[in-house]
Amino acid sequence: MLKWSNWKHLRIPFSFYLMPVFFFALAMTPNHNGERILIVLIALHLFLYPSSNGYNSYFDKDEKSIGGLRNPPKVTLGLYYLSLLFFLVALGLGLLINWQFASMMLLYGLVSMAYSHPSIRLKKYAYPSWIIAGLFQGFFTFCMAYAGLSDFGWEIFTRSHVIIPGILTSLMLWGSYPLTQVYQHEEDAKRGDKTLSLKLGVKGTFSFSAVWFFISGLAFAWFFIQRGQFTATYGFLLSMLPVILYFIVWFSFVRKDEVQYANYTWAMWMNRISGIALNAFFIWYFLENTQILQVF
Repeated sequence: MLKWSNWKHLRIPFSFYLMPVFFFALAMTPNHNGERILIVLIALHLFLYPSSNGYNSYFDKDEKSIGGLRNPPKVTLGLYYLSLLFFLVALGLGLLINWQFASMMLLYGLVSMAYSHPSIRLKKYAYPSWIIAGLFQGFFTFCMAYAGLSDFGWEIFTRSHVIIPGILTSLMLWGSYPLTQVYQHEEDAKRGDKTLSLKLGVKGTFSFSAVWFFISGLAFAWFFIQRGQFTATYGFLLSMLPVILYFIVWFSFVRKDEVQYANYTWAMWMNRISGIALNAFFIWYFLENTQILQVF
């Protein structure tokens, strides 16, 4: 369990790419508390997400590049137990907030386990896995983080001011999620996993993602405009500019040569650029929306 190869499969740094959802929830929550912020941040990004990464890696047994690992080491049984240990720690931290927040993390973890576990393996089904992954990493995670940060419970899933921004995060993830599969077609096909990207094909994946990026961009712009936050609208569109430009350049190369350019390196740079841009924007939006900047 303590082998370095097992810890590598947790892919803790990869949690950075899921942080925009946390910062968006932080910007929207009305009850800020330093202790809760720290607990939720650690519980989700240092334990829950890495637990999910390790658990799925154990059952996937990938031999080629996966998100965050160019050359994944061979998995061992110790990885399975390490992922469960991280899951239990995450739940324990969640209980420091309240039992409802912990139960949300429990549900998230169980759905994540179902993604790769051979008895269910949602990954085998193209559209159901796409919908569920985007829904839970976006909408559900936003609501879960909002509940933890605010010390609320399941009732937040009935509140429109939580539901709407939560849906926005899923719209964005439904666009980016297929791109994370674009370089794994060979290995997915070998295992019998009919992922959405494999079903759409490489060029089809890019076209599909482009449509969802456009939809999510319009939806976010509408959200900020109807709140009268025009600066945030411009800020969001500006933050997305390097992401869209990179996407266009990448797609142009892929159209010329799928084999050479639909690869791990290009996909990870897409993650890095979007992760940096969105984290920077939502941190700024948190400071602006909560008027913390006006104090200085």
